[in-house]
Amino acid sequence: MRVSQSWLAELLGAGNVPPADDTAEAFVRVGLEIEDIHRAPDLTGPVVVGRVLGIEELTGLKKPIRWCQVDVGEPEPRGIICGASNFAVGDLVVVALPGTVLPGGFEISARKTYGHVSDGMISSARELGIGADHAGILVLPEGTAMPGDDARPLLGLAPDDPDDVIELNITPDRGYCFSVRGLGRELACSLDVGYTDPAARVEVPPAQGEAWPVVLADPACPRFVASRVDGVDPTAAAPWWMQRRLLAAGMRPISLIVDVTNYVMLELGQPLHAYDAARVTGPIVVRRALAGEKLRTLDDVERTLNPDDLLITDDSGPIGLAGVMGGASTEIAGPNENGRIDVLIEAAHFDPAVIARAARRHKLPSEASRRFERVVDPLLPPIAAERAAQLLVEHGGGTIAPGRTDAGAAPRPVPVEMPLELPDRVAGIAYPPGATVRRLTQIGCSVELVTGDDGRGHVVALPPSWRPDLVQPADLVEEVLRLEGLDVIPSVLPAAPPGRGLTPAQLRRRVVSRALAEDGYVEVLPFPFVDPAVWDAFGLAADDVRRRTVHVLNPLDAERAELAGTLLPGLLDALIRNRSRGATDLALYHIGQVVLPHAKPVPMPDPGVDARPSDAELAQIEAALPAQPVHVGVVLAGDREARGWWGQGRAANWADAVEAGRLVGQAAGVELRVTAASLPPFHPGRCAALRVGDWIVGHAGELHPKVVEALGLPERTCAMELDLDLLPLDDRRPAPQVSPYPPIAVDVALVADASVPAAELADALIDGGGELLEDVRLFDVYTGEQVGAGRRSLAFTLRFRAADRTLTSEEANAARDSAVAVAAERHMATLR
Repeated sequence: MRVSQSWLAELLGAGNVPPADDTAEAFVRVGLEIEDIHRAPDLTGPVVVGRVLGIEELTGLKKPIRWCQVDVGEPEPRGIICGASNFAVGDLVVVALPGTVLPGGFEISARKTYGHVSDGMISSARELGIGADHAGILVLPEGTAMPGDDARPLLGLAPDDPDDVIELNITPDRGYCFSVRGLGRELACSLDVGYTDPAARVEVPPAQGEAWPVVLADPACPRFVASRVDGVDPTAAAPWWMQRRLLAAGMRPISLIVDVTNYVMLELGQPLHAYDAARVTGPIVVRRALAGEKLRTLDDVERTLNPDDLLITDDSGPIGLAGVMGGASTEIAGPNENGRIDVLIEAAHFDPAVIARAARRHKLPSEASRRFERVVDPLLPPIAAERAAQLLVEHGGGTIAPGRTDAGAAPRPVPVEMPLELPDRVAGIAYPPGATVRRLTQIGCSVELVTGDDGRGHVVALPPSWRPDLVQPADLVEEVLRLEGLDVIPSVLPAAPPGRGLTPAQLRRRVVSRALAEDGYVEVLPFPFVDPAVWDAFGLAADDVRRRTVHVLNPLDAERAELAGTLLPGLLDALIRNRSRGATDLALYHIGQVVLPHAKPVPMPDPGVDARPSDAELAQIEAALPAQPVHVGVVLAGDREARGWWGQGRAANWADAVEAGRLVGQAAGVELRVTAASLPPFHPGRCAALRVGDWIVGHAGELHPKVVEALGLPERTCAMELDLDLLPLDDRRPAPQVSPYPPIAVDVALVADASVPAAELADALIDGGGELLEDVRLFDVYTGEQVGAGRRSLAFTLRFRAADRTLTSEEANAARDSAVAVAAERHMATLR
């Protein structure tokens, strides 16, 4: 929302609006967000109003060029070359004479072009820096000024009085600020100055009959006001002061009727729609769409409607998507036989959620929908309709037709009662006497002081119609605190009670995260919701328990509305996104909660908010909540070891994913066993189960090629995921023992059946090696004629060390023989 300083000054008084920087600071003090301050453009030199006296179309050129004679208040007109064609003889234009420096440092000088000397430049709004429209020349309405007048004051570019524009980000809870009316009130509260409500200046006469028959067939439209203005001149232009304010707000002036509806929307916050009354047939009916119904909107797009869409209809069918955009069939068309047009003005109140859904469903955000979805003052429709009608009469020569339709009614606000001293207690300071009543009155509340049942003073506030968010004492407290100034509330840190700090589970999570980061993994925070279609891509069976998810009622993304029991979909999305942005070698990890729904639905109680839930209700709530264990997951693609002058590098493979699982276990103080497994979405021959004892806590390996193809992943993508909460939590944290004595490394090559997993051979060596065995590492795998068909040779390095002495070769060899003996006993392995 953009608003000029001059427009704010009209509501607060010229001397009450400070410079733009101070105005922005005042808005911030009351909780509004400033996007930008658009300074009045830096324009120097002679910029004057000119009248076009003659136009000669130059021929033989690739584009239309006009040689114009322009009266700029001098004895003789100036000749100026111009490429625009949206102006005619007799129009008032803005002329930058030689010596002018336009915004951006563009200097105007007399120069010869197209066979003529162009003695100046006829300027557009963008060239002057007052708007973004560059489609044509800025044409001033007749009567705005005389030829030769200084144009800078008209444009808000006077050097001594620049008209800066403040741009604000209006958050969803501040819908009443999506208008100059609301912003002016907030600024007046912040500056503690007087304020004139523009809505209060509009006199709405009593209605004498209906202007148009209206039927409200759906409660999503609680109020609909229709007024009619007959005989409006369709060629009349909006006055310059209105056009200037629209330009400052970022809107392009189009025509009087459109400009008036846009201006009233900006001024009061009530969106309006103007129909060509001659093209509306029969009564207006507000209803939901029928299945398969279509509507061609004003942007000339035919849209298939949804039964949830709220429509404005007449006897011909839909004529508008309520609160979003009007239909092309009733668009303001050409004049009637008298050269005039009859305008039907709509000012309605709609349900915010219905409008928000329609705008998003049709990907059709509009200035109207942005306001309706933030809630519009339900008392505004007759005021806004009357304001627009008066402007059309004043500047378009129309006549307000007798009668005004006002179907439905505005909801009544509900009084809110709170203890008088509650804001003081919440803030922890004593506000001056009367501060609470004064601040609530400033925002539009009707306030009454009463004595409560407790014998203390209470405030009964009736919220204004534009503040439906004031429904409980806490809302009133917030208003008092923000208007009195959040910066005056003391900041007192509570004393930290003695304790043990982080819990063991929290410490473990940090240690695991640090270990993965130190090993080269990068932490990501993927989108937590998933599309159910991902389970088909994963190749999960129809009865796979992982397909059972928790559905989110109000998802951020309608296509991803499920909370899953695995981290892999989100991690793979993050991998794909990083690959699309040029990253080729990726090692990503995430530690977060997953959601495991109950096998059968458990009813969730809905306790009130007026008292603490009972112990039984709390127990039922706990029972109804799904399990949410903490998982850790990694994904790898590309090279695990970088290429360079030092070597060719190494691509990531399933063993790296398994090693990531081992690393997590090591950081958590648990030795994980690795066994062969087969589980989608992993490759059946390159998948490992991670176990604590015999209990599976996770899986690691290479993803199935069909999964890689379905999701568009890099070839040989690998992943690991395990349940961190399933790892036993050891709170003893024994200090590691470091031996000062040297190790002895012994290599053994064992020949065993090819079906024996390497991890099981390693486990056998560990069990047989005894307490002297410090580490086992597989360094070679061989298959060939020398070991026989169906067999393979696995070479391990065994590292032995004693804590209290230097080992002898005999002791190391004896420990090696013991380890090999256990491997031979369990797996029929022989030394090669």
